[in-house]
Amino acid sequence: MIIDVKVPMLSESVSEGTLLEWKKKVGEAVARDEILIDIETDKVVLEVPSPQAGVLVEIVAQDGETVVADQVLARIDTAATAAEAPAAAPAETAPAAAPAAAQNNAAMPAAAKLAAETGVDVNALQGSGRDGRVLKEDVQNAAAKPAAAAAPAVALPAGARPEERVPMSRLRARVAERLLASQQENAILTTFNEVNMKPIMDLRAKYKEKFEKEHGVKLGFMSFFVKAAVAALKKYPVVNASVDGKDIVYHGYFDIGIAIGSPRGLVVPILRDADQMSIADIEQAIVDYAKKAKDGKIAIEDLTGGTFSITNGGTFGSMMSTPIINPPQSAILGMHATKERAVVENGQVVVRPMMYLALSYDHRIIDGREAVLTLVAIKDALEDPARLLLDL
Repeated sequence: MIIDVKVPMLSESVSEGTLLEWKKKVGEAVARDEILIDIETDKVVLEVPSPQAGVLVEIVAQDGETVVADQVLARIDTAATAAEAPAAAPAETAPAAAPAAAQNNAAMPAAAKLAAETGVDVNALQGSGRDGRVLKEDVQNAAAKPAAAAAPAVALPAGARPEERVPMSRLRARVAERLLASQQENAILTTFNEVNMKPIMDLRAKYKEKFEKEHGVKLGFMSFFVKAAVAALKKYPVVNASVDGKDIVYHGYFDIGIAIGSPRGLVVPILRDADQMSIADIEQAIVDYAKKAKDGKIAIEDLTGGTFSITNGGTFGSMMSTPIINPPQSAILGMHATKERAVVENGQVVVRPMMYLALSYDHRIIDGREAVLTLVAIKDALEDPARLLLDL
């Protein structure tokens, strides 16, 4: 029996995707639920499993093609075995003119194309993608290494001005589109404050070993910021609201987006009902999302929704920034690097680990008063964590 392999249903906000790389060739046996190909959308990479066991007898859509929901990608004969499968026509497997590097199963199509253009040997690279696949970034890094670190090469002529043009990934293009729309459609303003991180750092140092032993996850800083943000949002609900036409939608729940870097770019998975999560729940959820992002397994539902976001530029050493609101949310908190600085306490100059905080907000619905007081409430909760326990 011949059955179709189709593009799975996409979310309402995703209309199409791009085929990345077939993992099977025509004539090869496939098992039920075995992943046949990945589809890159502007949000996530979707895996397409085999609906039944059998033999792949036809590939309808090739690597790199744009596809839509329910489109037929391939056909499987559930009654055949690999030995009985018809020989594949050359056009059914891969374009005849494909670069040699593209035949390497460990290289993603964009990486193979770039490797062919730059002369990088993908077989010599250690891929950073899922299952050790070579990503475009791996090829770019290899191409950027000094000539002395690789095989001897001909030096560029004096005065050479090389350029390289590569297409944006769907995720990068979508992020660019949303951020530009955010700046054009929202009246973005940013307010700043600073927080003494010593109380949180002391608390973490005191309990981190017991915490990890008890809960099986490390105690980080982000969970404290999530808890502090939720406490502040409860006091100033408009910061947790969103604009819908001429209406303000006040959300009676707290779905906090956490910005996470991935090989494909920035993603913002959601901690749903964060007010009902414990510190351990938050830390575990962040670890799980970070792993899923690294492995390319973030699902569309992981990124859907959100009422407020937190981004941590301090991970990369940023001292100050003005984060851009993630629509349709109305505010975002920016964390930064913690640095020891001289501050005045009770008339005395002391050294404290200080962090600058930034809150960008949509001035159409959030006045400066609410924005400033929200950031102060976050600062107060972090500098006196007991407030979170006593709901102060």
